[in-house]
Parts: sequence; structure tokens; C-alpha cells
Amino acid sequence: MAQSFSKQEMKAPSIGGRPMGGMQRFAPSKKPKNAKDTVMRVIKIYMRFAKPIFVAMILTIISSAVSVGIPYLIGKTFNTFEFQTRSVDTNMFIWLLMIIVTLHIVNLFISSFNGVVMLKVSQKLVFVLRREFFEKMQKLPLEFYDTRSHGDTMSRITNDVDNISSTIAQTTTQLISSILILVGSFVVMMTLNIPLTLVVLLCIPLVMTLTRTITSKSRGYFIEQQKNLGVLNGITEENILGLKMVKAFGKQEDILKQFKETNEKLYQSSNKAQTWAGHMMPLMNVINNFIFAVVAIVGGFLSVKYGVAVGTVVSFMSYSKQFTHPLNAVAGMFNTIQSALAGAERVFEILDIQEEAADIENAIDIDNPEGEVTFENVSFSYNKSNEILKNISFNVKAGEIVALVGETGAGKTTIVNLLTRFYDSGSGRILIDNKPITDLKRDSLRKCFSVVLQDTCLFTGTIMDNIRYSQKDVTDEEVIKAAKIAHAHDFIDKLPKGYYTMVSGATDNLSQGQRQLISIARAVLCDSPILILDEATSSVDTKTEKDIQKALLTLMKNRTCFLIAHRLSTIRDSDCIMVIGDGKILESGNHQNLMEKKGKYYKMVISQMGQLP
Repeated sequence: MAQSFSKQEMKAPSIGGRPMGGMQRFAPSKKPKNAKDTVMRVIKIYMRFAKPIFVAMILTIISSAVSVGIPYLIGKTFNTFEFQTRSVDTNMFIWLLMIIVTLHIVNLFISSFNGVVMLKVSQKLVFVLRREFFEKMQKLPLEFYDTRSHGDTMSRITNDVDNISSTIAQTTTQLISSILILVGSFVVMMTLNIPLTLVVLLCIPLVMTLTRTITSKSRGYFIEQQKNLGVLNGITEENILGLKMVKAFGKQEDILKQFKETNEKLYQSSNKAQTWAGHMMPLMNVINNFIFAVVAIVGGFLSVKYGVAVGTVVSFMSYSKQFTHPLNAVAGMFNTIQSALAGAERVFEILDIQEEAADIENAIDIDNPEGEVTFENVSFSYNKSNEILKNISFNVKAGEIVALVGETGAGKTTIVNLLTRFYDSGSGRILIDNKPITDLKRDSLRKCFSVVLQDTCLFTGTIMDNIRYSQKDVTDEEVIKAAKIAHAHDFIDKLPKGYYTMVSGATDNLSQGQRQLISIARAVLCDSPILILDEATSSVDTKTEKDIQKALLTLMKNRTCFLIAHRLSTIRDSDCIMVIGDGKILESGNHQNLMEKKGKYYKMVISQMGQLP
């Protein structure tokens, strides 16, 4: 792909009707999705790994059958004792004992292997979810990033996906095993003694009531916990990126206060969630011990009065523990399940967001574009209440240089965003070489542009990698040539590692001006027919600016150029200057004509320069 920018780099105006990205966390919390739908969706994703899951289920069935059989054999072992004659069937006792020990060893190996299989599945699930999440991020419209905290999005792709994974690893086989053990134990108990079976079944309504009560109380707190965690990540990210501004304006105490308030909310929601979830196991143990005691008492009574075998009573005492164990397991995993469901809702919320409009069915490639640009009655608004562009029309011939001037928020960068299809216009048509851009494939369209922005975006890697970001196959010599044209070679050559100096978007080992020169070199190398310069020289000194302007004159030859600049001295030689204001083109023409009109442009020049140029 030949463009020299990313979606993250391209930013529309931050005022004039569109909400700022950091404001999202102050928006009202949305109601969470239905828990049942979330569970079913997780299961659908989980079932993509059918083969290992099938193996795990077979192993789980075997393990469950062994678990159900062991208490029965323990009862049979007790029945080898003749209490009246004080004798024991030694051979049967040893044989049953050996079987029980063997079954325990087999169960140990099966459970261990099964755990490894499910851990691999869970890690694969994390891999797939993160890949799909990141792929989704590449397809989301620019509006998504302009209206959401970046830290919250990062929290979803890391913390929330991890929560889903840990739940899969810990609960899937346990849940299947629990169901099988419950059914198997019930069947065996019914064959042994119905009254004692009914006693054991008393635990079901008690556990269901307890679980329902805890669920209703804690679910909201778990969801709030995940939301607060995302907000906290957003504050942390913003503070790290803007630390210089925080220190420069002495706002350390304010940011600490903001962090403490959000951290306190996270603490409160987490504390309440964990407290309610923490009640589960102690209360479950009370139910276990109660059922065990009742089974022992009733079993003893039945043994004395009705001759029920002691081994049968012993089996039921084991089954009472085993029957409630699956319910205990679910209760013990309650914390993880709730947290994972809350995280899954947040992940699915992003996956469900509408993507950029797909290319139309018969979208075409634009071959050898010349660079003619036409706007026909284009209107656009970021929200329905405030229209940014109102019925804009103009035509730029291939090779012309057009400057867009106007007050901040007038809509200059919005015009560029519409041209590159980062946003689609509300009405009207935009054409390149007389072809509507909606009829073109996006990849083909964006190969038409080279862009240099005021907010330079560098990616982690060497300077060489960043310059050739748009053209991966070019040689080092071509990269150096582009850097020389952009007047970046001199400072790069003086660095200890030259073009192989490591840089990133989050570090300050280069000045803003140097970063901008690298961005200009990237655009030079891109060699696209349409060049967009959005305050491209705003961060360099006057001398370097003049040198860059001379270099850009060479670069702009035979290219359609859109210049956005507040410093009017940089756009005097443009073929056409359009003054944007109130969503309209207030006036247009070359510098001389506009000065003669003594209109809006004339006043801007006088205000800025203090005299006629």
C-alpha cells in the first residue's frame, strides 16, 4: 500500500461539532448485554476448536465415570467386613482396594492430560480473539477512535480477552465433568437406596437459591469493575503521553486526584464484587456439611432399623460430598465466570460495531490517476446538530496547488478526510479523475495520496523503516535520496546509528521538527499523484521551513496539492486559495486576486503579517 499515513495519524478537527476522544469515558454507562446471549456467543467461538474439545470431552467422560464408580467401590470394600463375626473377606478386600488405587491413578493422569489440552485450547482462543479484535480495529471507521478512550480499547484487547481465556481453561471441562458426575451419581444412588438419595437431593434447592442470590448481587459490580478498569487505563495512557504538559502546567496534583477518584471507584466496585463472590464458598461448605450430617444420621437410622448395609451408607456419605462437589466447583469459579462474562460483553461490543462501509460490489481500481479532484454539492456533519460543511463545490485540475485557509474548526481537515474516505459525505459527490470515490476500491483510492500531517506519527523501528513505511521494496539509496529532498539527511546522518537509529511514537529521542522531516521524507518516497500537506512545516524553524518549501516545490511539480496552513506566507504561490468559513467557501482565487478583493483573506493577511506583502 503506497499511502504514507495511517488512520490513527489522520485526525479531523477536534472542535466544531465532534466530541473529543478522551470525553468518551465521561459518557453515561451503557446497559450490559444479556448474559445468556454472551454465554452462547462464547460457546460458538469455543466450538471452533472441535477436535481437541472432542478429545477433552471423551477424557472428561472417562474421568467422570471413574469418579462416580469410586464411592460405589468404597462401599463394596466396607461390605467385605462382617461386623457380627468380626471377619473380613481378605481376597475381595485386597482386590477392591487395588482397583480403587488404580482408578485414582488413572484419574490423575486423565485429569492432567485433559488440563493440558484445555489450556492449549484456551491459549488458541486468546490468539484468535485478539487477532479478530485487532482486525476489527483496522476496519472500524475513524469516528470510533475519535470518540473513545484509547486506554479503554487497549484494556478490552488485553484484560478482557484474558478473562475469557482463563474462564475457558478453568471451567469448561469442570462444567462438563460436573454435569456427568451429577447424573452418574444420581443414577447410582437411586439403584442403591431411594430415601438416602432424596436426602442428598436436598442440596440442589439450597445451592440454587444461594447461587441466584449471589449472582443477582454481584454481576453488576463485576461489570462496573471492568468498566472502571478501562477508564483507569485510559487515564494512565493519557498521563504518560502528556506527562510533559502535566509537569509544564503543574497539574500533577490534579491528575493524581483524578487517578485517585477513578482508582477509588475501581476499588469500590471490585471490593463489592469480590465480597459478594467470596460469600459463596463458606456458605457452600455449610450446605455440604449439613447434607453430610443428615445423610450420616439418616443412614445410621436406616442401618439400625431396616438393615441397610453399612457399605451403602458409607457410599452415600461419599456421594453426598461428590454430589455437592460439582455445585461447589461452579460456585468456586463464580468470580471468574462473572468477570469473564463482563469482559466478553465488552469485547463483543467492539466486534459488533459497524465497520467502514464495504466497497461496492463492482468497485474498480483507478489506474494511473492524474489527480483531478471535484467536489459536487458536498455536505457533512459529525453529528446531526452541527453541520460542518454545507453544499461545498469546487474543481481542482490535475497538477494544481490548492491552499485551504480559515479559522480552526472551519472544516479544512474535514475536506481532506472526506477526500481520503476516512469519512463518507452526507450528501453530494466527490470525484477523482471524474470517477466517484465511492466507486473505487479503498486500497486503490488511498494509493492516490501522500500525506504529511502536523501531528507526526512514527512507528517503532528504525528511521529507515519509518521512511520506507509506504514503500517496503525500495532500496536504502532511494530512502536516503528522499531524506535529502526533505532536508532530513543532515540530522539523520549525525545520529550515532544514522538511519538505523531506533524511534517510536511514544518516545522523545527526536524533536518534533525532526519527526516532521521524517514524515515529509516518507511522503516524498510515496510518490503519489495527490499530495496533502496539513501544517506540514509548523514544527520546524524558519530557516528549515524555507529549505523545505524549496524542496516541496520540486516535490509538488506535476502533482495535485492540497495545502492546509495557518501561516499564510506558506501558501502565497498556490494556484488557488480557498477561504473556508461557516461550512462554506467564502471566497477563492489566487493571492493577488484575493488581496485585490479586500475580503476575508485580505483581513487575515493584514491581521497576521501587519502589512501588505
